[in-house]
Amino acid sequence: MRTVAETGSTNADLLALARSGIEEGFWLRAERQTAGRGRQGRAWVSPPGNFYGSTLVRLRAGDPSAATLGFVAAVALCEVVALLLDRSSVAGHGEARLKWPNDLLVGGAKLSGILLERADDAVVVGVGANLAHHPDLRDRPTTSLASHGALLAPEPFAEMLAEGFARWLARWRGEGFAAVRTRWLDLAHPRGTALAVHLPDGAAVQGLFDGLDPDGALILRLAAGEPRVIHAADVFLA
Repeated sequence: MRTVAETGSTNADLLALARSGIEEGFWLRAERQTAGRGRQGRAWVSPPGNFYGSTLVRLRAGDPSAATLGFVAAVALCEVVALLLDRSSVAGHGEARLKWPNDLLVGGAKLSGILLERADDAVVVGVGANLAHHPDLRDRPTTSLASHGALLAPEPFAEMLAEGFARWLARWRGEGFAAVRTRWLDLAHPRGTALAVHLPDGAAVQGLFDGLDPDGALILRLAAGEPRVIHAADVFLA
């Protein structure tokens, strides 16, 4: 793993390195980002003390859909955070839960996010996790590991995450997306959780979480009882 004191975006850097032939499994971590970003071009506030890192996967013939690598990263990330929360001395700390498509929540507040970007046969998987600090956002609650008494520096967190990601990547390749999907559902909020979904066309719909389809799309149970499959949206706990 390579660590730099500061960069614009670890994802942007790794996309550039991908075109130079860098091998799968390489991780780049920054102590601070000046142009960190999340989904849909949103800014990702990146002060020192949190984790900002990206890794690269080289797609092979027979691999599951590249888009499902976000679930691989989410499962690995959630397992690390859950372990750290279990070690916390703070009573009643929040539980780590996954929310579609790529958020990790603790106690219902966002702790981290995942961003996938592709260059030819390379998929860059970026992870931002609030370890020591969290921003105050207008549209959603946020939190950090430190807020729950789980103190860990970015370097050992990075090592734990890299190990977990490699393990789940191997299962993704060896067993297919189904194995990852099963574990993701184990770690997600329960079926029946009320969700508010903001669609790309600006429409909004509410319903109950009813799992994932075989390709990883969100299944939303509408008020009349019929299922609706969501392929792209912003999702909030209602």
